[in-house]
Amino acid sequence: MNERTNGGTGAAPGGADEQGATSRTALQAALARAEADGRAALIGYLPAGFPDPESSIKVIEAMVEGGCDVIEVGLPYSDPTMDGPTIQRAADTALSAGTTPADVLRVVQATAATGAAALVMTYWNPVERYGPARFCADLAAAGGSGVITPDLIPEEAEEWFAATDAAGLDRIFLVAPSSSDERLRLTARASRGFVYAASLMGVTGTRAQVAGTAEKLVARTRSAIPGGGPAVCVGLGISNRSQAAEVAAYADGVIAGAGFCQRVLDAPDLETGISAVRSFAEELALGVRDGRS
Repeated sequence: MNERTNGGTGAAPGGADEQGATSRTALQAALARAEADGRAALIGYLPAGFPDPESSIKVIEAMVEGGCDVIEVGLPYSDPTMDGPTIQRAADTALSAGTTPADVLRVVQATAATGAAALVMTYWNPVERYGPARFCADLAAAGGSGVITPDLIPEEAEEWFAATDAAGLDRIFLVAPSSSDERLRLTARASRGFVYAASLMGVTGTRAQVAGTAEKLVARTRSAIPGGGPAVCVGLGISNRSQAAEVAAYADGVIAGAGFCQRVLDAPDLETGISAVRSFAEELALGVRDGRS
């Protein structure tokens, strides 16, 4: 991966060993397979329980059928500070359907059964209430590979390092264009699996073009750990094949979420939405191959 490794390097803040997972996770394997194929990985996001728990599994299956290598299963939360209106609507729908953490784990299990790597994307408060160690153990038992925590910073994550290491899970932290070089170094060292590079300052949602700051952010993140660090994947705003190709030219993974949610929201019925989701995944899958050709 552009001379990166799939795991982290060095010691994480608080003294945790970033190589806590002794074997390669499904996420790391998926990223390696994409790199071996000469392309970026395609990573899709959907809140568990959207539009209801059983239907969300069907939507995710369509995402994988269309070409997603990795699925971020969102844990619906009532105060999603990073999410734009589309994902907020999807999460609200999931909460209205009564989606619980147990449902999230069930969706993760079904996702892993497709052969795709299954992650959970969640704000910290639900994890803290559940219990970090218990959450990680239950997620690993369900076949999950790791967790993305958008509002947790490495300096406050010592308990999280211990929990993810004990369960053998990847932990993914975020960086942004405003991140200092020291912040990038700290985050890259603390992450395992990949670093999530938010392509612009703002909330999630599809956009007419990819922010010009994205490529520079990826380069800065990679240079934060000379000699190798985790993969760097880019999200926020990917909405079509050309944008996926643009990002795939310089990133290890392309992340899309709002585009999948919007197709379900716009559909007159579930089957139409599933078909639209599959077609969108197929479009983006072509894009991640275009980027390295």
